[in-house]
Amino acid sequence: MNATHLDDALREAFDSSAADRRVVVRQATDLAAVGKPEADRGVALSVDEIVDNLEDAPDGADLVDRWNWWLGALDLAYGGYQQFTVQARADDPELDT
Repeated sequence: MNATHLDDALREAFDSSAADRRVVVRQATDLAAVGKPEADRGVALSVDEIVDNLEDAPDGADLVDRWNWWLGALDLAYGGYQQFTVQARADDPELDT
């Protein structure tokens, strides 16, 4: 998984902040590194697959919500994807201390 290629593809496909792209790219590269999608579905995780699946998320969802929506679907189908969802954001008031 090429993080730069994924970031570029996400920037092109979605109106998103650099912080949101950064956290999704990090989660995606971690997910690809463990090989779970390949083990579960028989294909390695790719940039095109990520963008395609995120485009299927409900209209109006931001990038992080799209990522969590897709990972939720994978978790329902196969289990073990919850740890790759985004739990907090840089702009989350709970993070301001």
